[in-house]
Amino acid sequence: MKEGKAEIEVFDGVFFNPNMAGLRDISVSYINVLSNNASVLDATSATGIRGIRYALEANASPIFIEINKRAYENTVHNINLNKINAIAFNKSIQEFASSYDDAFDFIDLDPFGSSAPYIYDLLRVSKDGTRLMVTATDTAVLCGADASACVKNYFSIPMHNELCHESGLRILLYFIARTAAQFNFGIEPELSIANMHYMRVFVKLNRGASEAVDSVKKCGYVLHCSKCRNFKQLSMHELSSRCDYCGSEMQVYGPMWLGELKENAILEKMISRFSSEYSKEALSLLLSIYEEPDNIFFFSIPKLTKYLRIGSVSRDAVANELEKEGFNVGKSHTDRNSVKGNFKIGDVINAIRKVST
Repeated sequence: MKEGKAEIEVFDGVFFNPNMAGLRDISVSYINVLSNNASVLDATSATGIRGIRYALEANASPIFIEINKRAYENTVHNINLNKINAIAFNKSIQEFASSYDDAFDFIDLDPFGSSAPYIYDLLRVSKDGTRLMVTATDTAVLCGADASACVKNYFSIPMHNELCHESGLRILLYFIARTAAQFNFGIEPELSIANMHYMRVFVKLNRGASEAVDSVKKCGYVLHCSKCRNFKQLSMHELSSRCDYCGSEMQVYGPMWLGELKENAILEKMISRFSSEYSKEALSLLLSIYEEPDNIFFFSIPKLTKYLRIGSVSRDAVANELEKEGFNVGKSHTDRNSVKGNFKIGDVINAIRKVST
């Protein structure tokens, strides 16, 4: 298989997903714009494709971990095939973290299923300024199809509605922030992606008790009205269960991350330097995330027209009405038929009523 500057062979029984090439393009670009000759831990290497591309395309110095013996042998084979200077360990993440005495600039975690069991140990090989690149493919759990598993794994009640993908990202970030605080790290999300079957967050760690406290203060709960689709956020210390728009009982979700999901200055660099050889779909995804307002959650136009019992309306027409009222309007990269910005549900409903007449 040829991908980027890497050429790999995939052994029988070793997992490799060619459809994730675009996400790997994004990850290479992320390291490229932030560092030169960085130390990178590929904590779940499989074929080794990610770490090998970091070495060849981002001038990084990778170390590989793979617990499965066959996959570990595949990683070593591909390291030699690409003639890179790297070490691979046939260990679990827990074993590695217990025996390794240094810390990394970047840590890439892309496990099968939940990333929750590995975050604590990876924080043991982190330092001030380390950047975590964490993938979760247990999207059914984070998106509320298996709510009990989300409570068990992430200590959070998930949403199972039109907001589930963004809330899944926020629950994952909450879990990282909560765990990082135990090591006196605060977190700074620099890119958050919910796409296809995965969620992936790119997070900078900032050491210090005050940074940890500031991150924890950005976590809290979200109330959602299943009738009119309104939502509101609450800190960990305040709870109110009535919708302030329609008066219905609101359901409580979380705790989750209530702060920013990205850092546009970094995204701008990634986009401007994105290789023409990389996935056009990946670039389009980055652009949509860059353009997305950093307000919490969004309003789904179809859900609101259903609540209002009216026919479908143009998303762009609603956005135009909101812009006429002076609001900043964008859309969520998780729901293209949405409006997101510095407005409330009443403003959106008024705009929908205007364009539907």
